[in-house]
Amino acid sequence: MPDPLQRTPLFDAHVAAKARIVPFAGWEMPVQYAGVVAEVKATREGVGLFDVSHMGRATFTGPGALDFFSHVLASDPATLVDGKGQYSLLCNASGGVIDDVIVYRRGPKSFSLVFNAGNREKDWAHLTARAKSFDVIPENISDATCLIAVQGPKAIELLGESAASLPRFGIGEALLFNIPVTLMRTGYTGEDGAEVQCRVADAPALWDALVAAGAAPCGLGARDALRVEAGLSLYGHEMDETVSPYAARLGWVVKLDKPNDFVGKSALTEAKSSEPNRLVGVTLEGRGIPREEYAIFAPDAETPCGKVTSGTFSPTLQKGVAMARVPVGLMKVGTPLEIEIRGQRHPARVAPLPFYKNV
Repeated sequence: MPDPLQRTPLFDAHVAAKARIVPFAGWEMPVQYAGVVAEVKATREGVGLFDVSHMGRATFTGPGALDFFSHVLASDPATLVDGKGQYSLLCNASGGVIDDVIVYRRGPKSFSLVFNAGNREKDWAHLTARAKSFDVIPENISDATCLIAVQGPKAIELLGESAASLPRFGIGEALLFNIPVTLMRTGYTGEDGAEVQCRVADAPALWDALVAAGAAPCGLGARDALRVEAGLSLYGHEMDETVSPYAARLGWVVKLDKPNDFVGKSALTEAKSSEPNRLVGVTLEGRGIPREEYAIFAPDAETPCGKVTSGTFSPTLQKGVAMARVPVGLMKVGTPLEIEIRGQRHPARVAPLPFYKNV
């Protein structure tokens, strides 16, 4: 029998708010409350509130913490100062992406990591196996904490001075509604805001206080539409263990020139110059909604040249938008393409990414 679905500490709050609950990455999660369009609008114009407690969270402490992350990450964490984080990638020896993560430097011997819900067990096994070669102590705090994303143009105002004083990708401790929290000025929507970590016991009170202060609860449906509008990749769609960062529009993360060797460096060095396909933005010229796996064609071609990795109808832009992997020769902005939707080809064009940006 399949494993039972897990629930976050905020599950009862979602049910009480009459959210529609669906299975997602082994969890029972809210897909929508007032509706995707209304929740996207709330986040773009005010403050959207997202339960992201299903994400993985861990700490790594010890004299070897920096050397450990320099080895397992494709980025260069040695460039971080205390209180700052960076987006990064865990890669395998073949140069594929095990997961995309955010690493934060809390101090010279203390780092925090946030990773994807669907990869929690896989990532933890990979990290702890590698950690054995370094003087570092890993601790998985996923089940001991709750994580709430507060996103939108009014999010920092709602969160107060402690959040306002943080730079982008900054991390710090604060009291929020008299609840001790860790604030991380990051998000997944294309808006400013922060992800707020607290103890499990404090999670319901913190969620209720944020709602009372004017934040609109939002589900997975709005979160996905927002991240596609912002051109943000999702593991299992734009990247996986068979896809290099260069094919996923994430080559900027990879620091081949950092002084130490790291997992996947040899394969990534080769992929940088040889990768035949790249991720691009695509907008439909007319009506229609591009969806994952829909075929992409060059005009008048008989066989597909690529496929949609993520697509949606953008409530903000009022058009169908998608990310798609196509040959390098077709990636120039403005290049005409066609997307096959329900057996019919619809005209489209390569468009700049992100489709929407407010930070």
